[in-house]
Amino acid sequence: MPLSAVSQSTNHDFPERLRRVADLVEARLDALLPKPAGHQAVIFEAARYAALGGGKRLRPFLTVETARMLGGPMDAALTVGCALECLHVYSLVHDDLPCMDDDDLRRGKPTVHKAYDEAIGVLAGDALLTQSFEILSEADLSADVRVTVISELAKSGGMSGMIGGQVVDITVAEGERDEALITELQAMKTGALIDYAVKAGGYVAGASYTELEALSAYARDMGLAFQIQDDILDVTGDAETVGKAVGKDADLGKATFVSILGLNGARDRAKALGVQAKNHLEPWGASAQTLRQTVDFVLEREH
Repeated sequence: MPLSAVSQSTNHDFPERLRRVADLVEARLDALLPKPAGHQAVIFEAARYAALGGGKRLRPFLTVETARMLGGPMDAALTVGCALECLHVYSLVHDDLPCMDDDDLRRGKPTVHKAYDEAIGVLAGDALLTQSFEILSEADLSADVRVTVISELAKSGGMSGMIGGQVVDITVAEGERDEALITELQAMKTGALIDYAVKAGGYVAGASYTELEALSAYARDMGLAFQIQDDILDVTGDAETVGKAVGKDADLGKATFVSILGLNGARDRAKALGVQAKNHLEPWGASAQTLRQTVDFVLEREH
């Protein structure tokens, strides 16, 4: 399916837009990820097992839709989104390892270390991480934009971003966690890549500094709402629908937005963040409708 099919669709068919972009991401990732070959074929298989055949593809969707809203080149945005998805999937593979969350289920199927083994799980994550930067280095972008999307992804996924958030999550005692701490933690662990997803669409489209600031504010509020909804689903969801284990946070006595704010309080907080996120899109008027609908999707999702 060509990208034009996405750009020509209306603002009233959000589920179809999301599915179309997910299909495009799947096809592009299938083309970008090496096919199994040679004595190391198992690592190609494991990386493809992790990256293909599942997931909402929300992060590349945000990159593509932001670029579309700003009139940027959507094919280049799709490539950048696929690089981001590779890095995101690497983080999931490593998150699921026995030394981290020790999960058996991801996206409705066995986690990589269960389907293969722990060593291949580590290496498959490493492979997807490095693949993300290889993809960006070959993207059809000007040299300046290419450097920007590479450096910003490294920061978003690194020690002051996603990895930093994971370190806080596994080192700070539960008794020391309050709402401010878990808000900071999730801004790094989950929010940093959502922030990158939106801004990357802006970089590809040549957005101004002011536009990037508004896009980042939108992404930060939506990213926190996304995490709060994750906490809610861990309490209210079931593993078959969510596609991964649920109830683990409560079983471990882990501080979450639900444990601190209560279920209704968490829902109210997520809704308020959703309103704020949409307000940041006012400069783009009707052309930002899909990004507004993405906020609703985040708040209403069941998996």
